[in-house]
Amino acid sequence: MRVRPPERRVNAGGMGRSTSQPVRTWSRGAPARVTVFLLAAFPIAAWATHEADHRFTVEGFVCGNDGRSNPNVEVVVKDTRVSVGATVSTDEDGYYKAILHLHNDNLGDPVLVIAGSEERRIKVQFDPKDLETERRVQVNFGSGCEKTIGGPPRWVYYGSGMGVAAAVVFAGLKWLRKRRRQVGRRDKKSQRKRKASL
Repeated sequence: MRVRPPERRVNAGGMGRSTSQPVRTWSRGAPARVTVFLLAAFPIAAWATHEADHRFTVEGFVCGNDGRSNPNVEVVVKDTRVSVGATVSTDEDGYYKAILHLHNDNLGDPVLVIAGSEERRIKVQFDPKDLETERRVQVNFGSGCEKTIGGPPRWVYYGSGMGVAAAVVFAGLKWLRKRRRQVGRRDKKSQRKRKASL
């Protein structure tokens, strides 16, 4: 059964007459068609930064003079040859991560990394034949707060610690119950012996 679109009454020139015109509605498939069109028209912009050979990651830690992490520090990373850069901030551990949209022809480009009042200068280094391995470099400021990059997140350690603590508590409760049962059995045996002796 075919459903007709809703009609709208439109006044024709103020003469008191009205005509019926179908109201155009937004079909359910329209958003999907628009998305496909945009991806087809701009494939590089949509997917370039998601491929390993189209990005270069600069990451590291910013530590203070006391060796503690410096959170909320603005870090500027910039390829000075092609004027491609990114500005990020350190997290609570002093860690930062900036991703630059670079290609094989950017090999050897000079990169300036600025954190607060300090700066480091490096060069883009990677294997241009390797199109799968993540292209990255670690640039630290100060020392004492560095951690292993790429390790498990902090919640994994917290979860493991809580799991061990829960296991210890469970084992302790189980031992106490067993101990109480043993003591109860001994008390019953001693009571029976006393009654038998009487």
